[in-house]
Amino acid sequence: MQQRPLGRSGLAVSRLALGTMTWGRDTDADDAAAQLKSFLDAGGNLVDTADVFADGDAESVLGSLLGTLVPREDVLIATKAGLRPGSGRRRDGSRGHLLRTLDASLRRLGTDHVDLWQVHGYDPDTPLEETLAALDHAVASGRVRYVGVSNFSGWQTARAAAWQAAWPGRAPVVAAQVEYSLLERGVEREVLPACAALGLGVLPWSPLGRGVLTGKYRNGRPADSRAASAHFEAFVATYLEPRCSSIVEAVSIAAGGLGVSPLEVALAWIRDRPGVTAPVLGARTVGQLLGALQVERMTLPEEITTALDDVSAVPVGYPEREG
Repeated sequence: MQQRPLGRSGLAVSRLALGTMTWGRDTDADDAAAQLKSFLDAGGNLVDTADVFADGDAESVLGSLLGTLVPREDVLIATKAGLRPGSGRRRDGSRGHLLRTLDASLRRLGTDHVDLWQVHGYDPDTPLEETLAALDHAVASGRVRYVGVSNFSGWQTARAAAWQAAWPGRAPVVAAQVEYSLLERGVEREVLPACAALGLGVLPWSPLGRGVLTGKYRNGRPADSRAASAHFEAFVATYLEPRCSSIVEAVSIAAGGLGVSPLEVALAWIRDRPGVTAPVLGARTVGQLLGALQVERMTLPEEITTALDDVSAVPVGYPEREG
């Protein structure tokens, strides 16, 4: 698998990342182990998780595999902190919360450091400079190698990156993780230009439109799918509407013409978008992951890329597009 630099940093990561949102809940330890081994065997190295995935169990499952199934040094661990689901304060970027949850993540992962630590969402109730100072402290203490942001808007991303770049010694923001796919291109308006201007690598989560771009929902909701799952039904339902269906049909037609799966077409499109470093693959089973890894063998023809660009385009007006 090819590698790419993460933003303007010296960190080289595989151009596909392995996501773990289902680990510890819908993906058991054995299947997680098979996913991790298959991913590394394919040349991947970046594994993304979060302290809130399966209430911390995703990190625990990953940690149980490091040093036993695979060497810790073969894996670049990216995790996130800053969300408090189910509490009165959904996002918490305070210094105390971030550093406390980092220590908990390290215990679950069974390691003394993570390679990329990301703020999981912008907290309007905490001064941004406090949040960023916590990132600086984490890097200075050796518990974190690089830092990034996740689910920040364009101005929030730019403000965070510019603040860190304004003074020598601060830990630079090197990555932005955002939802980005053929079904969700809103980040192209302001987030991606901000990342390009400030040297951040982009890590798209849900690059397959929460699974909808695989085409599995064209004729209903399979019983074993996320849309039929109590805790993911609403998450998927967002993209089960007419506009998205027309995009899925275009992807399926392109796949038929190329002799590949719709998954490969959708994943190749997002992988090779300007500014993208590594889409995060959120497979539930090792079989799904192996299917996604097949994308390494292909590059979309320019005419198909253009057609998909057109059918999935989002309205852009003033001030993003002048004239």
